[in-house]
Amino acid sequence: MIMKSKGKTNAIRILEQMGIHFETREYQADESDLSARAVALKVNLPLEQVFKTLVLKGDRTGHLVAVIPGNREADMKALAALSGNKRVELIDLKDLQPLTGYVRGGCSPVGMKRHFPTYIDESARSFPFISVSAGVRGMQVLMNPHDLLRATSGSWGKISREG
Repeated sequence: MIMKSKGKTNAIRILEQMGIHFETREYQADESDLSARAVALKVNLPLEQVFKTLVLKGDRTGHLVAVIPGNREADMKALAALSGNKRVELIDLKDLQPLTGYVRGGCSPVGMKRHFPTYIDESARSFPFISVSAGVRGMQVLMNPHDLLRATSGSWGKISREG
């Protein structure tokens, strides 16, 4: 099957401007299954190396971003504590695109409409590279986790748990 290239996304432009080394992997996105498991199979990486981007809202500090491995779920208590909140919760899906400029299944932690505090699960540090969305469905960016931390002005944290 021939796929049309998805071109440069905002995330890719920012990584290039910052001089960050990365690789992209394109795949045929299935809108009926946008799970990290499906992405991992399509980009031929272990699920724990494919990271998903979650956008949340804290009761005190407002919006924040969590980047966690595909085989785990967000630890809401740990995220709340790390971000200075009593509690955090996922935003409504209808608010994702207006807030970030990205759609579900194509939300990159890099290049959102506004900068939000970003927390990256510390397990990312154990890999030479991780995969995150490039900002569109059907494209992932593979990059060093320390470069992702720099690109997002993020913080490390133990923010995920077994699902």
